[in-house]
Amino acid sequence: MFGIPRRYSHFVFGVIQSGLTSLIAAGIASFPSIASGNFFRNWMVSWLVSWATMLPLVVVAAPAIRSLSLALTRDETVK
Repeated sequence: MFGIPRRYSHFVFGVIQSGLTSLIAAGIASFPSIASGNFFRNWMVSWLVSWATMLPLVVVAAPAIRSLSLALTRDETVK
C-alpha cells in the first residue's frame, strides 16, 4: 500500500494503535463538553495532545510488551 518496509512494522503498529486508543479515550473524556456545544473541538484538541504524548511511548514500549506477552504465553500443541 504505502511501500513501507516490513522491518518498520512495529512503528506503523505504534502509530495506528496510539492514534486509535487516544482518539477513543479523548472522545470519552470530552463527552461532558457536549452540553456546551464544544464537543468536537475539545475532542480533536484532546486527541492531538494525547496522541503526541502516547506515540513515542507506544513505539518504545511495543517491543517490550510483545516480548513480555510472548514470555507469559505458550505455543498451542495441535493434537
